[in-house]
Amino acid sequence: MTASTQKNRLGRGLASLINERFDETGIGAEDRRSLPLALLRTGRFNPRRSFPEEQLEELAASIRERGLVQPLVVRPIAGETRAYEIVAGERRWRAAQLANLHEVPVVVRALSDHEAVEIAIIENVQREDLNAMEEGEGYRLLMDGHGYTQEDLAKVIGKSRSHLANTLRLLKLPDSVQELVRTGALSAGHARALIGREDATALATRIVNLGLSVRQVEVLTQEQSGRPKPRKNKIKDVDTKAAEAELSQALGLGVEIRPGRGEKGELRIRYTKLEQLDDVCSRLMRHSGR
Repeated sequence: MTASTQKNRLGRGLASLINERFDETGIGAEDRRSLPLALLRTGRFNPRRSFPEEQLEELAASIRERGLVQPLVVRPIAGETRAYEIVAGERRWRAAQLANLHEVPVVVRALSDHEAVEIAIIENVQREDLNAMEEGEGYRLLMDGHGYTQEDLAKVIGKSRSHLANTLRLLKLPDSVQELVRTGALSAGHARALIGREDATALATRIVNLGLSVRQVEVLTQEQSGRPKPRKNKIKDVDTKAAEAELSQALGLGVEIRPGRGEKGELRIRYTKLEQLDDVCSRLMRHSGR
């Protein structure tokens, strides 16, 4: 796939990616069929690794009552006769087995590895089926193995660049902490506060044992970081206060100007969401001409 072709695919979502393949091959409705469960194999590129039994049982109960409405996306396995790899829908396949189905509806596509990875990850992310670690690993696979940038991914999956960056940063945590996130013992919010800390494993254990909230963890890590107490602010003149008010109104954020010695000083902009930081950075870069 060329770079221009990949860019043209951005932002279309899972349904468009699948339908695009129909257009390219000229194969239409006959590619939708039912296949025996025994002919289907688990996907190599499925970012989802956790299949909690309780959730599968709930889905199986729904399938028994209403049937399997959404088809699985599969592709033929090279070198095997009547064998198909699941590209999207492995959880539904597992639940269908618990529901004692013999066949499931599928869409059979001749997909490349690149396309299989793309569809597998987008389907799971859009359905919010992944834990934070699985999501991060999926993003990394698309970026390292298939040339996506964070900007590309943000357009494809419909999430902000800051969300992607924060999720990818979780992959820097120790394996033991990542496992707590996978099992749900630790939330992504808890885990983000531990990134870059040498005592991340010990803190994670403490968080789980004490049931600390994300806010409590943030306060705890700030206290342990040994940050110096802020200096007392100098008395601000009328012009400085007016400049603060104008900037705050223009940005929609809290702004503080701290005069220093001579003509030196600091300009501080407070944000409560990473999306607000992205917005400020975009404005500055736009005005700089970059």
